[in-house]
Amino acid sequence: MINHAMEKSLSKLMTKILRHTPDDFGVTLDSTDGSCPLSAFLQVIQAQPQWAWVEQEDIEQVVRNSDKQRFEIEGGCIRARYGHSHDRIQYVPGDPPATVYHGTNSKALPLILKEGLKPMGRQYVHLSEGTHFATLAGSRRGELVILEIDTLNAKRLGTNFYYAGNEVWLADFVPFESFSIKETLE
Repeated sequence: MINHAMEKSLSKLMTKILRHTPDDFGVTLDSTDGSCPLSAFLQVIQAQPQWAWVEQEDIEQVVRNSDKQRFEIEGGCIRARYGHSHDRIQYVPGDPPATVYHGTNSKALPLILKEGLKPMGRQYVHLSEGTHFATLAGSRRGELVILEIDTLNAKRLGTNFYYAGNEVWLADFVPFESFSIKETLE
């Protein structure tokens, strides 16, 4: 079992490999779901000099303890559930709950209220079924703002939603007419 600091550091490396720069590590992700064999992934991790000691159990611990449940191990493969900045991962359209949430910050709010929610540097807008994940995402950069999205209205206005797992929903775009400010916290 690895300690919290090492777990966090390993999680960052896993994020880099599975979400952002797999090619830099010689990892080929499945084009349909972004997965790769766990055994091959472990070899890539162990090939990094400071991580040569990592075992599969350490990776499983990171997956299990990830605050945003970023990763998933299934059928001998590992993948990032969402947040990819490399090749676009395809998700099956789905029907989210009537209300989902998005965490942002007060600096971004004026543009969001004017133009709607856009993926910005990501492939999708990230939404959550509860305010917990929205709070984690939005509190990273300043005063937290939680937006409440009316998914029925958004769908009526053309938004497609995709389920990424563990209460996380993705959208290509959410029009400003479909959300309201739930709360702001300093």
